Amino acid sequence: MKKYTLLLLFVFTALFSCTTEETTTYYLIRHAEKVRTDATNRNPNLNDAGKERAANWGTYFKNIDLEAIYSTKYNRTIQTATPTAKQKKLPIQYYDPRKMYTEEFAAATKGKTILIVGHSNTTPVFANKILGEAKYKNMNDDDNASLYIVTIVGSKKKSRIEILE
Repeated sequence: MKKYTLLLLFVFTALFSCTTEETTTYYLIRHAEKVRTDATNRNPNLNDAGKERAANWGTYFKNIDLEAIYSTKYNRTIQTATPTAKQKKLPIQYYDPRKMYTEEFAAATKGKTILIVGHSNTTPVFANKILGEAKYKNMNDDDNASLYIVTIVGSKKKSRIEILE
């Protein structure tokens, strides 16, 4: 009887290890509220409400095991990512919003949990590129609270949006 139990345990373990698929999770957010006093400034900082929201994002991600944080090279995205990066002791890596979800990016992030900070016109596009379909439209310019979560398990992809108020 003991031999059969060991054999069943071995077979179960072998089957489980062969069928376990990696999970990749992307959290995509738009930068927090920015200073809007100078319409000609293409690289504004966060305003006070934005600094508070960036801190709130840090709290949101506190118990999520992020393995990397990506941001565009704009003050507002970097400042949004910074509280979470400091808390997680992770460097902020930069991506070019004109080259989202390349083969190299997909390979480098496969099986990981990633935060990506972008813009109203890049965050939904990035989510769409990961999903391989045009599911999401551009965000409203006053939407700094939407969190796109895209999960990939094997070849199955799913997504949802949560709101951080």
